[in-house]
Amino acid sequence: MIYEEIKKANVQAMRDKDALARSFYSVVLNKIKLEEINKREKGEEIDDADIIRILQKSIKELGDERDGYAKVGNTNEVENISMQIKLAEKYLPQMMSDEEIKAVILSLDDKSVPNVMKHFKANFAGKCEMRKVQEVLKGL
Repeated sequence: MIYEEIKKANVQAMRDKDALARSFYSVVLNKIKLEEINKREKGEEIDDADIIRILQKSIKELGDERDGYAKVGNTNEVENISMQIKLAEKYLPQMMSDEEIKAVILSLDDKSVPNVMKHFKANFAGKCEMRKVQEVLKGL
């Protein structure tokens, strides 16, 4: 499970005295714990899809933060945030290519937009961007 890998990486960052990695892993682990608590209240378990969603959201937030530092010319912070984004990307699955998405769409019996989107959300969550799926579907 991705959660266990992140916890091990956090421990290793502490041993290596890597403050940058340590701060990133702490934030991500806290977000995962909050999601775990929310899921437990609903009687559900957290899974890798939830963690992938948290990591993707963190990458987006870090990207926005990096853009802000780039605008003011703080290159040191831009480099630090870029390193944190690389740390997060290690845990994300390989994203599906347009060809792979097209092949899955063509294999479906019902190629209507709602059916295709529901299929990808259920079976490929975190492995493809829904916007990309929609673009490929419109191109058919």
